[in-house]
Amino acid sequence: CTECMNLTEDTLCHICQDVRRDHGVITVVEEVLDIMPFEEGDIYQGKYFVLHGRIDPLNHIGPEDIYIEKLLQKIKSNGSGVRRIKEIILATNPDMEGEATAMYIRNKIKDQSASLRIKVTRLGYGLPIGGNLEYADYMTLRKAIENRNEY
Repeated sequence: CTECMNLTEDTLCHICQDVRRDHGVITVVEEVLDIMPFEEGDIYQGKYFVLHGRIDPLNHIGPEDIYIEKLLQKIKSNGSGVRRIKEIILATNPDMEGEATAMYIRNKIKDQSASLRIKVTRLGYGLPIGGNLEYADYMTLRKAIENRNEY
């Protein structure tokens, strides 16, 4: 897809063609398969952008090897007007490479688009539904404490 880099046989994928989608919210994922959980649960009505990888210096993959520059161009060109981008949700994996990729993108967006007023968010972390505390690692518990909500 020329808009989101999703796999399709057409110029635009079925998600980008859907006029009911919120064009103001874009979720950035590492791989095409990362879109599926969002779509299966019908929990998200925005659009996506697929990086086709993540920053991984140990495997010689830098920002120039994935579609970060294309994402930044999209943000810059859609930063104003009726269909302006209001929020970028960084949904990279919560591992070292995913965190590095998210941080890099966040910094680039903040540098490039201070005047565009685009909110950059990250998926929440914490305990899975049905999980047990005794099996949670300290970082998961730390993020769960940091991201807690009023009950």
